[in-house]
Amino acid sequence: MAAAVRLSARARPLSHPNPGVAAILVKDGRVVARGWTQKGGRPHAEAAALDGIPASVAEDAVLYVTLEPCAHQSDRGPACTDLVIAARPARVVIGQIDPDPRTAGKGSARIAKAGIAVTVMDDTAARESLCGYFARAETGRPHVTLKLAVSLDGCIALADGSSQWITGETARAHVHAMRAHHDAICVGGVTWRSDKPRLDVRLPGLEQRSPNRVLLSRGVPPDGVRVINRPEQIADLDDTLNLYVEGGAGAAASFLAADLVDQIHLYRAPIIIGDGRRSLGDIGLTDLSSAHGRWKPTEHRQLGSDEFTAYLRCRV
Repeated sequence: MAAAVRLSARARPLSHPNPGVAAILVKDGRVVARGWTQKGGRPHAEAAALDGIPASVAEDAVLYVTLEPCAHQSDRGPACTDLVIAARPARVVIGQIDPDPRTAGKGSARIAKAGIAVTVMDDTAARESLCGYFARAETGRPHVTLKLAVSLDGCIALADGSSQWITGETARAHVHAMRAHHDAICVGGVTWRSDKPRLDVRLPGLEQRSPNRVLLSRGVPPDGVRVINRPEQIADLDDTLNLYVEGGAGAAASFLAADLVDQIHLYRAPIIIGDGRRSLGDIGLTDLSSAHGRWKPTEHRQLGSDEFTAYLRCRV
C-alpha cells in the first residue's frame, strides 16, 4: 500500500476532476502491473493497471488500490468494481473507502460478494494522498496548504518589502514541486501588486503542472486569474481539490483566522532580518492557551541550508 500511495503522486493534480488514485497488482511477491488515474480522470487507476495484461496474470494475484474501486457506471468509462471482478484477483486491499455515496462501501461489498477477499485498511497515508478529495467531500471546500518562507526571526521580507530571496535554491525548487501537486495557488492582492509573481512551476518536465491562479482581493481580476473576496469563497472553486496559499502576510492571516488552513509548510532560512515585515498579520488570537494543541509536526527535512517542516491542523 505504501508503494501505491507513492505512485498516486503521479496522478495529482492532472487527474482532476477525479481523485489521484493508484493501483498495484502483486503476484508471487512481484509487481506485475500498476496504474494511476490518468489526465482528466480517465481511465481510473484500476483500469490503467489491468489494461492489456493477460487474464492469467491477474488471477490469484493481490490488487492494492489506494481508494475503493468505483461502483457506479459512467459515460466516461466502466465501473472499476466490474473490471476487478472480471479480472479475478485472489484479494483486493483497499486503502480508503470512497466517500462518494455512489460507491461508499458498495464497491468493496460487490467484490466480496463475487468471492474475492477484500481488506479495507483505513490507511492514514492513503487518506493523506487523497486529502483534497476527502476535504471536498466532507467540508465542501478544497484542502488548504499554507506555505511560509521566513527568516529565523519570523520575517518574510525587509522593511522595504524586498523578499527575493529568503530561502535558497533547493528550498525554492521544493516549493515548485509542491505547486505541481496542487490544483490552484492563491496569493493576496499586496503580494500580487508588489511582487508580480508568476505562480507557475518552473521545474524541467513539470511545467504543464502549473496550477490555476487565485487572487484574494477586492480588485478587478487580472487576465487568467480567479479572484475571491474572502477565504470562505474557496468553496466556490469547483475545479480545485488542493489549494496552495503562498502569501503574503495578510492572506496567510486571513486563512488562519478563518480556520481554513489544513496544513502549514514552513521553510526557515538561517538568516536574521530584524526590522522586517512579519510573516503574519492578526489572526484573531485573544487567549494564548487556545493556540496550543492546534498543530502537529508531520515532516521535517533539511533543504540545503534551509529547514522545512510540515504541520497538520489537529481537528477534533
